[in-house]
Amino acid sequence: MGDQEFDYVIVGAGSAGCVIASRLTENPDITVCLLEAGGSDSSVLIHAPAGVVAMVPTKINNYAYETVPQPGMNGRKGYQPRGKTLGGSSSINAMLYVRGNRWDYDHWAELGNPDWGYDDVLPYFKRAENNEQFDDAFHGQGGPLNVTYPRYESDVSAMFLRAAQESGVVLNPDYNGASQEGAFLYQVTHKNGERCSAAKGYLTPNLQRPNLKIITNAVSAKIDVIGRRATGVQFYQGNELKAVKARREVIVSAGSFGTPQLLQLSGIGNAEQLSAMGITPVVNLPGVGQNLQDHIDYVQSWIAPSNSATFGASLRGIKNVASAIGQWRRERRGMITSTFASAGAFLKSSPEIALPDLQLVFVLALVDDHARKPHLSHGISCHVDVLRPYSRGSVNLRSTDPRMAPLIDPCFLSDERDLQLLVRGGQIQQRIMESAHLAPVRQKMLYPVDVADLKEIEKDVRNRADTQYHPVGTCKMGPINDPMAVVDAQLRVHGMECLRVVDASIMPTIVGGNTNAPTIMIGEKAAAMIAASRSTKTY
Repeated sequence: MGDQEFDYVIVGAGSAGCVIASRLTENPDITVCLLEAGGSDSSVLIHAPAGVVAMVPTKINNYAYETVPQPGMNGRKGYQPRGKTLGGSSSINAMLYVRGNRWDYDHWAELGNPDWGYDDVLPYFKRAENNEQFDDAFHGQGGPLNVTYPRYESDVSAMFLRAAQESGVVLNPDYNGASQEGAFLYQVTHKNGERCSAAKGYLTPNLQRPNLKIITNAVSAKIDVIGRRATGVQFYQGNELKAVKARREVIVSAGSFGTPQLLQLSGIGNAEQLSAMGITPVVNLPGVGQNLQDHIDYVQSWIAPSNSATFGASLRGIKNVASAIGQWRRERRGMITSTFASAGAFLKSSPEIALPDLQLVFVLALVDDHARKPHLSHGISCHVDVLRPYSRGSVNLRSTDPRMAPLIDPCFLSDERDLQLLVRGGQIQQRIMESAHLAPVRQKMLYPVDVADLKEIEKDVRNRADTQYHPVGTCKMGPINDPMAVVDAQLRVHGMECLRVVDASIMPTIVGGNTNAPTIMIGEKAAAMIAASRSTKTY
């Protein structure tokens, strides 16, 4: 096993890992090794925005995990797509640029995490961003992550916005600005008609840096530890076990499932559970793998006529897509630049609450079981998510083999309050979708429910609800006196030296919105903290 030595070893080239690798290697005196379990991001399905529909429901660039059976979902196993390629889930997601609510970050600070309030993190959102639409105190220009609108407009999206207005929802063009509440067209991470993933924005322009080494198809197996000091990482390429050494730090950015799995495999976690798996404990941190939070999602769909500006498998739809592929290849414009998820809203389930607690995502197609159940029809759909769920789950080892998926248990709908909120959200979205403004494109409901029948909606929720792909919190950030905290406010693992976690797993509570932009922000803030703490000392 030949070892290579670098200043920093980063595990995971996802939304945060790409950021850290890029920022640290801006200093030519710093060497970085970036390990990624997946392969390159060269696939046209990644770069063409509409390719999302081919990746999310399949194993293309995707771990395609399953959860354990969920009692709250009538015993069904949930589906958990996660990116397995350079860029991680930013290479297979729907590209929606959503930061969450100001309150989310102020709450993190209130939980004992100094310098993580909204005013503290806003500069890092702005540092990451090149926003083509908004240039004000809330947005950045010149950053690696391009934010814009898709180069495809459907009149059906405008119908949805009018329907939302009729229901009393205000229009709010910039939900990432001064106020989150309202209806809008989604801002997306596109550049020149292509997906702008974390890899495309942060890695691709810097692949020639001599101080950056990227190793793909590298499944991390264990963090090497001397005493309580992280010194490197062992990883598999095929069946060969290899290793890299870190002079300064090991940074784990493997995501809310992969990060706790790697820590546990390395003896960092619940000592009793690790011993039972035959793993020698290094540090007893019972919070590793706990505190899993995710946005539970309920989608309703309606058949639409094939001559509408929607997507579908009709003869007309197939011809349209064939023509659109040619247009995208020539011009990087047209239907192939669509994210399908075109419009949405942040809403309050009741007027007396302080913050939006529901998110809507309007889609220009039928959506059934994560697009794993295709239909030979055009359609429209709307997702509703509970923004701050009360249910808490876990991620634990299934095996000591790092190539085996962990046991993922979101405990969806285990708290009755989440069910009540989702049912209420289903009513709100159905009333919007059944507005006269959408009548020209709305035909039969795919899974009909009576909007006034709470029990009927509850039954449908338990039968069909699942993730909106935003798992967080499994290595929560918190002070040392929090027995479930895994990292401190500098993202250093409690009880360890030279080891940090930098990804969505550090979120103590889930943000009220999509999680890709916040994870990139976390990467930017962490890179600044790491650079500031750097000394000439070699570990």
